Amino acid sequence: MRKIILLGFSLWSVIAHAQHLSGKVTDTEHKPLEKASIALLKAADSSVIIMKATGKDGGFLFNKVPQGHYLLLASTVGYAKKYSDTITFSGEAMAVPPIILQNAGTQLAGVVVTAKRPPVEVKAGKTVVNVEASPSNAGLNVLEILAKSPGVSVDNDDNISLKGKGGVLILIDGKPTYLSGTNLAAFLKSIQASGLDQIEIMTNPPAKYDAAGNGGVINIKTKKGTVRGLNGNVNLNYGQGFYPKYNGGFNLNYRYNKVNVFGSYNGGAWEGMGSLSINRNFYKNGALTGSSDQVSPRHNRSNWHNAKLGMDYFFSKKDVVGIVVSGNSNPWKNWLTSTSNLRDVDKTINTILASEAFNSNKSKNITTNLNYKHSFDSLGKELSMDLDQGYYESKGNNTLSTRVFNPDHTQRGNTVLLNGNTPSLIKIYSGKIDYVHPFSKTMKLEAGVKSSFVNTDNNVNYLRDTSTGWYMDNQRTNHFIYKENINAAYTILTATIKKWELTAGLRLENTNAEGKQMQNDSSFKRNYTNLFPNAGVVYNVNDKNQLSMSYSRRIRRPDYEDLNPFIFFLDSLTYGQGNPYLQPEFSNNIEMSHTFNHFLTTTVNYTQTNNIITQILKQNTDKKTTFQTQENFARRRQWGLSVSANKQIKKWWNLNVYTNVFNNLYDGLYNSGTQNIPVKLNVSGFSGNLSSSFTFAKTWTTELSGWYTTSASEGLMIGRQMGAMNIDLAKQILNKNGTIKIGVRDLFRTQNFSGYSRYADVDIDVRNDRRRDARQFNISFTYKFGKNNIAPARRRTGGAGDEQSRVKSGGN
Repeated sequence: MRKIILLGFSLWSVIAHAQHLSGKVTDTEHKPLEKASIALLKAADSSVIIMKATGKDGGFLFNKVPQGHYLLLASTVGYAKKYSDTITFSGEAMAVPPIILQNAGTQLAGVVVTAKRPPVEVKAGKTVVNVEASPSNAGLNVLEILAKSPGVSVDNDDNISLKGKGGVLILIDGKPTYLSGTNLAAFLKSIQASGLDQIEIMTNPPAKYDAAGNGGVINIKTKKGTVRGLNGNVNLNYGQGFYPKYNGGFNLNYRYNKVNVFGSYNGGAWEGMGSLSINRNFYKNGALTGSSDQVSPRHNRSNWHNAKLGMDYFFSKKDVVGIVVSGNSNPWKNWLTSTSNLRDVDKTINTILASEAFNSNKSKNITTNLNYKHSFDSLGKELSMDLDQGYYESKGNNTLSTRVFNPDHTQRGNTVLLNGNTPSLIKIYSGKIDYVHPFSKTMKLEAGVKSSFVNTDNNVNYLRDTSTGWYMDNQRTNHFIYKENINAAYTILTATIKKWELTAGLRLENTNAEGKQMQNDSSFKRNYTNLFPNAGVVYNVNDKNQLSMSYSRRIRRPDYEDLNPFIFFLDSLTYGQGNPYLQPEFSNNIEMSHTFNHFLTTTVNYTQTNNIITQILKQNTDKKTTFQTQENFARRRQWGLSVSANKQIKKWWNLNVYTNVFNNLYDGLYNSGTQNIPVKLNVSGFSGNLSSSFTFAKTWTTELSGWYTTSASEGLMIGRQMGAMNIDLAKQILNKNGTIKIGVRDLFRTQNFSGYSRYADVDIDVRNDRRRDARQFNISFTYKFGKNNIAPARRRTGGAGDEQSRVKSGGN
């Protein structure tokens, strides 16, 4: 009987220990590391299966592990995280060799990280694009990578929207760029893939981020090494469309003992062309009074330089202070010729206008971030502080000559000349404090405060000449001063209870603004305080199914230039003008998602936006002119359904697919100057992008990617269908430290915008000529040197929040 009992006990022991994977985490002196985080990952896509903390002896044990290929990831405060080699688990009890973590302040010599991140990871609350995971990203800039990222759209004017919604807050390493509009687009074009680590796409970001950005937040993470010695990369890129485009730069990092110094530079030149066609119908009291048709070829040229220099100093394992200084210079020029035919009701030409416009801008900025972090213990309790300063200066010039002709092409009257100078100066100061307090392994509190101050000073001086001499044009000359102070505080509580992951946050923002037009001595003051709650819940049903739901309330404040009442001329019939009386818009966002087997995510979203800031066109029927401005036009209701799939089908084939169906309903009042006219627009659209990469012969990768969108709405402008297909071929050389890539963007030249606006008395159709410089051949070279196989160091989030993304000036 005793033998039978012992035999039974032995069998039970074998069964109980089957499917167990165990091991230990230690430091370099083989001392066990208690409460270190240890994660079991799928080797195919690095998705997390389960995560635990080590015991007092540094040991860990994973139960009921299915057969397959896995990786282990170990990390703890004060040490560099480390991946294991690929583990092939057969289902029998298995003990892996100890995982040894290196102190973060010393060199990790000889470490080889074998884990390969997938190009796209869908996580609770955000989508992560791992830039280097797709070798064909070599040579691309940030804007091009965003254009093929899940849920992100970049329109013909380089405006960024997320899931069919504009108002996206763009961050660089957690800090906004201090730029928006075309200046932001030019800056993003100057940042190359070689300097990027990840792109985080968040539609419902947590309360620690500024409440700005109704469309969501995109956080672009750059590289920053931790390896002792010198490491970095260099890149060279050349593109050829109708005109050549070229750029290059480098990223450097040097670490020795307690000092880490890093820096980067990117510069280049860009030249392009296009032709815009605008057809207008003019109505008065509901009756057609005439029309106009216009063709406007344009030629753009720009060059840029941006640089960053920073240093971290580690006083101890718990204290680090850092400084980062960034600068950007972006001069651009734009030449535009326009021929406009003004027609009677019967389409007969009665007047011909010929305009020549030259626009230029010299902008430069410098930003400084001073930061400090103190870690109280190894559990994650920490305090961090940031001070930010931003200085932005631009000098614009706008010249316009207009000649009026009779239908027989004889000139009528004198040539009219306008010459405008638009200097602008913006200063931003910001500070914030953040605190993280873990109560236990499963519960954590975050809190923080922030204050920012913005001062803008904008001038416009117009001179006019009708062949009788130059004189001041007092109707267009102006001086606008704007000051703003925002004070904020937030708190976030997160908890994990068995299969549930819970998050609740609340942000308070107090805004004080004052604007003054010096020309007509008019001014305004605004003071308002708002609460911005957000909440999220994730339920892990089982290993293959995850459900999540999130809610957030957000705000979008007007860009500083949109508040500026100045006039900017495109041609003699078309101009833009700011609106100093704009109010902020508010939105409520809800999302529900289901993720299957860590690769297929289906999301339903609903957004209600009130007092929406809308780009709107207005017409003067008598003068036959159209001007573009911003107004708090309406409320918008949007719903959407998206499906995202990221699958490594074979070891050599990775596929990413994203589709989104959405509906935008605008409902508001259009002020024609004499009356308020109800306007309702209901637009449904589809967008999708696909990226399929193939690896062969070990060092070769080819990628076929593309995107397509049907009717979409940007405010009250309805865009027609458009898309693009790209193909790239990349080869790793020089012991896989170098990559050379060739490719073609917009292979079939289908990225040509056309759209229309029809409401109240506005009836306008806009088309870009197919000769637009969209199809381009690209060749690039990237070379990495030093040790680049260690995870990036800490990144500063800065304190200059929403203010940084609201600075914009003219465009190229």
